[in-house]
This record gives sequence, structure tokens and C-alpha cells, in this order.
Amino acid sequence: MDGTLVDSEKLWDVALQELAAVYGGTLSDTARKAMIGTSMAASMRILHDDLGQPERDAQASADWINARILDLFRTGLRWRPGALALLRAVRAAGIPTALVTSSVRPLVEVALDTLGRDSFDAVVCGDEVDATKPHPEPYLTAARLLDVPIVRCVAIEDSSTGVASALAAGAAVLAVPAEVPLPPTDGVHQLESLTGADLELLAALLGDPPA
Repeated sequence: MDGTLVDSEKLWDVALQELAAVYGGTLSDTARKAMIGTSMAASMRILHDDLGQPERDAQASADWINARILDLFRTGLRWRPGALALLRAVRAAGIPTALVTSSVRPLVEVALDTLGRDSFDAVVCGDEVDATKPHPEPYLTAARLLDVPIVRCVAIEDSSTGVASALAAGAAVLAVPAEVPLPPTDGVHQLESLTGADLELLAALLGDPPA
């Protein structure tokens, strides 16, 4: 979701820097980049360590961030280039589609006002699995909910954490970096954006012959 479908990482930047300021500090670029694609709990640990305040309550920080980001999501979500067109093409073709995100359900519910509640047959949130990305469980859960073998799934990701999760699950992976460049990875097809991505590309990633 974040950074792949919607340009929400900038909103996270706002919330995280505001919380760092509340704590009397400034979040470093290195720490911010390390958070991308991780769970909320991991992000709060990174934040606290970066500020030199590891003793802070991770849940209290997460609650603050979630409340702030909910406000930002209600007014500031914008589609990433090409994402809406590809999603519409996938849905028009009747292809089973799941949203797999590390974000928690209350936040995702707000985002779905922009993404469209009928855009996905299944939604897997970070607070609904035992292990979050980079563990394969989120993508394996999505494939099970769609009743589709994971090897017949294409995962589209913007972060190294998400790419690792999808690869470990056994999905084909299309990487579209947003805020942080991704290194070349064996078995991963990478594009600068989803502009121009189409059903033929997704089929090719699965090794299917042209229609």
C-alpha cells in the first residue's frame, strides 16, 4: 500500500518528524529509510534508538503516530504513477487481487476510501498476521484467502522488506522503488514506476505465453 499504490510515505515523514520533535529530537534520514516497509513496532524501535531514547514506550509512540497518520490519510493520499490504471486493468480482467500491507487495519480502512473497497478480494493487514514482512506469512495468507497458489501470484512491492517477504513466499515479484532505491535482486523485475505496466507484463512475470 504505502509507496506502491499511494504516495503515503511523505505523510509518514510528517508524522514521524512531528513525534521526534515532541520528544525533543530530529529523526535522521538513515533511520527514516530503515523504517520503510517495516512493522510499526520495528519503526518505533528505530525511532527511539535514533533519538537516543530507547527506554520510551513503543506502544505509546505507535498510538501517537497512528492517531496523527489517520488525520493525514483522510486528506492527503495520492495515487502513485500508473498504480490506479494497472489496478483497474487487473480488476476489469477479473484477476483475484489482494492488498498486503504492514499497516494496521484502522489505518487501512481509511486508505480504502481512496483505494476503493471493491478494488480487492482480500486485505491482509500488519496487525492480522503473526509475523509481518519480511516474513512470508503475509503473502502466503493473501494467496490462501484468494484460493490461488502462491506461485501463480505476482507481488508488486516498493521496499526491500516487502520484496523479501514476497520472494520467501514464492511469488513472482515486480519491484517499483519509491522513496529508497532497491538493489538488483535475482528473480525480481524492477521498474522505475508502474506507468505503462500492463497485464501482459504480469503474465510474463509468471512465465505465461502472450495472449
